[in-house]
Amino acid sequence: MEKAAKIYVAGHRGMVGSAICRKLEAEGYQNLITRTSSELDLRNQQAVLDFFKEEKPEYVFLAAAKVGGIQANNIYRADFLFDNLMIEANIIHAAYLHQVTKLQFLGSSCIYPKMAPQPLKEDYLLTGALEPTNEPYAIAKITGIKLCESYRDQYGCNFISVMPTNLYGYNDNYDLNNSHVLPALIRKFHEAKVNHEPTVTVWGTGSPKREFLFADDLAEACVFLMEHYNGRELINIGTGEDVTIKELALLVKEVVGFDGELVFDTSKPDGTPRKLMDVSKLHALGYKHTTELKEGVSLAYADFKEKHVLA
Repeated sequence: MEKAAKIYVAGHRGMVGSAICRKLEAEGYQNLITRTSSELDLRNQQAVLDFFKEEKPEYVFLAAAKVGGIQANNIYRADFLFDNLMIEANIIHAAYLHQVTKLQFLGSSCIYPKMAPQPLKEDYLLTGALEPTNEPYAIAKITGIKLCESYRDQYGCNFISVMPTNLYGYNDNYDLNNSHVLPALIRKFHEAKVNHEPTVTVWGTGSPKREFLFADDLAEACVFLMEHYNGRELINIGTGEDVTIKELALLVKEVVGFDGELVFDTSKPDGTPRKLMDVSKLHALGYKHTTELKEGVSLAYADFKEKHVLA
């Protein structure tokens, strides 16, 4: 990418999009195009086409999506499927029509089958049934991958797909009903600490294993791949390391400074037993994450206290 190139970051106010913007600006890319959801409804095809016609972006990071944790995915199933299908289809098609030089689509590790072998290799896509709780979101993301592949096959578009593992970091969502596990734990432990509560309840058994990547490391990987990867196949972005939910909860408890006890609510769903990404392809290209989990959780907690402090 040329430093003066017009770059559209879709979803720039979210955790991922804002991290990508920070990384691009730090690298000297100043010609960034952004729109809030109130300025541009990405579900509206004509509005998206008009935007591309007016702005003529040369590069696109497609980080806009409707996202949430297990509970949100399970309740708003139609919204997660419809909204994400519309967003990605509109942007990818507009990028083709307006001859965007390169587009990067950001998916999710939930695209892989629930019982896929571990670690998750890129070619495990569509080899088995999905995790039921987030199936609509996963289907939407799989469709985005296939759109990129199909526009490449039919029209020669340089559209690539990257699949991040579980993310956390600055500008995360801390809503207890709609957030992912790590930000939810940060908020739960903080509130319990402030309110001098004796226990914190964690959903499930604590036994599922998850991998966590700091969002600014993801952004670094995304910019790296935009500059160095032009393959048809999707590529995983992660750390290649995982922890149990219990281990994660104990780490967050330590970082926050909560002195009480953990209680596991086994009536709540665990979700997929394990989701560890095979990142050998990414490492072979020359990128490896730099922020380890405890450091990242400390940075995220500091950001939470600055922006969302409840006491």
